Amino acid sequence: MAQADYVVVGAGSAGCAVARRLAESGASVVLVEAGKADDKGLARMLFQTPGAISVMHSTPQLKKLFDWGYKSTPQKHAWDRTIPQTRGKVLGGSSSINGMLFVRGNRKNFDDWADEGCKGWSHDDVLPAFKKLEDWEDGETELRGSGGPVRITRKHDLTQAALSFMDAATTKLGIPAIEDYNAESQEGVSAFQQSAAGGRRYSAAEGYLHDPDARAGRLPLQVLTDAVVTRIAISGSRATGVEIVTGDGPQVVTAGREVVLAAGVFGSAQILMLSGVGPAGHLHDLGVPVVADLPVGDNLHDHLFVPISFRMDSAVRRPTPAYFLGHLARERLRPGTTWAAGSSFESVAFTRTSYAREIPDLQLLSLYWTYPVPNQDDPTKRIIPPTNKPGQSVFPTLIYPESRGTVRLASTDPLAAPLIDPAYLSDPRDTEVLVEGIAMVRDLMAGVGDNQGEIGPGSRYFSDAAMRRELPNFVHSVYHPVGTCRMGVDERAVVDPELKVRGVDGLRVADASIMPTVTGGNTNAPAMMIGERCAELILA
Repeated sequence: MAQADYVVVGAGSAGCAVARRLAESGASVVLVEAGKADDKGLARMLFQTPGAISVMHSTPQLKKLFDWGYKSTPQKHAWDRTIPQTRGKVLGGSSSINGMLFVRGNRKNFDDWADEGCKGWSHDDVLPAFKKLEDWEDGETELRGSGGPVRITRKHDLTQAALSFMDAATTKLGIPAIEDYNAESQEGVSAFQQSAAGGRRYSAAEGYLHDPDARAGRLPLQVLTDAVVTRIAISGSRATGVEIVTGDGPQVVTAGREVVLAAGVFGSAQILMLSGVGPAGHLHDLGVPVVADLPVGDNLHDHLFVPISFRMDSAVRRPTPAYFLGHLARERLRPGTTWAAGSSFESVAFTRTSYAREIPDLQLLSLYWTYPVPNQDDPTKRIIPPTNKPGQSVFPTLIYPESRGTVRLASTDPLAAPLIDPAYLSDPRDTEVLVEGIAMVRDLMAGVGDNQGEIGPGSRYFSDAAMRRELPNFVHSVYHPVGTCRMGVDERAVVDPELKVRGVDGLRVADASIMPTVTGGNTNAPAMMIGERCAELILA
């Protein structure tokens, strides 16, 4: 039986951060991860070479090696589609399989959390944690950090297609070209920032677990992989450890001080409910004894996008297996010398639709591949783009969805996938923002550079009526689900502003599930910040 001062469940974006910082304090830590290592054998190429993401996500045989395989329940407002909910099952969690886009969010997001009663979570409060985790290519400033575990670089050597998109954004949308959307102001168009440098992905595992101190065993940190947590051990009203299953059978890992749950928006909610912490009625129906009646699994929401692809030779890249594999092989031999050294996303614009209030409500992401249409719902089929010739995709992305869904247990079997219902498009306001965003992208790209025309969704859907009719079949998750263990000070909260689970001593949650509302942009950077902030709160 393993034991430590702290047991951290989930070696993802937040879990790696909180485990490392607690271990640096001298406390003993056991970090439990259901997936495998990210730096051995084939995994080294897949998870550490940035460009391998395109191969991983388009090849079912590879994807099933690192993905939990979750799908939504049939989505009532999206043609009853069961939409993939990709989550990383590997050391580093989803930070090992994402697009590496580094976006803190809008500073107002955090000020809003604080205004709702989450003391200690305003932008000024969380800024030191953001700075601590990053090693920004421009060095330290008032707003950016250097010397942190995660290297952050801009996308350099942009294709002409990306430059054309950026020029059009400034002239047609009237937004400024900005150097750093993670600094003073987010609104504008810019080269993307990525958690990658020198041809290497800087996942949370790479940054927090693979440095010399950790590898040499100079920290009181034990990492268990291939270990599935089945429930939190709770004695009376106090968490005392976790029950796990490994290849050697069931075991208990005991926590002398606290358990920190960082298993992600689906995993943390599922483990809490299996442990008797959740909606009492739901737990009673499944025969789970109730420890704390809390709204675990509510408030689920996620970013949505619609891919729009344009045939452009200036995008350069060819989405063919031979092109992918040839460049990946070159990148492994000479890291940092090919397109595979960084993210496939090149540039980004944060702008406003007519529905925006104080801050941008639309994120436009440009990618130098064309995107498959209409969707990617069948996990058994290889993802095939609409052309094998170069093209650029632009994704109008709904930043602040109004729709809210749930996560619930399918059964008391801890190995069964939970019931995930994001309730996509259940609030009609989300449709309106996306439809306007699609029209905005089409106007933006008309006559830009060497654009030879839209090839997906295509001319069949140019009319407003046709686009509205087919929109439910075209929407994609950006894989940014949040909110199922909501932080707050009212009855809708699962954790308080110190991330302590209400009604259970010695138990905290630290991952994107605690977000009261989703941040403005990609969620990996805020998730790592939450891990840093959790360690600060514990050690304070």
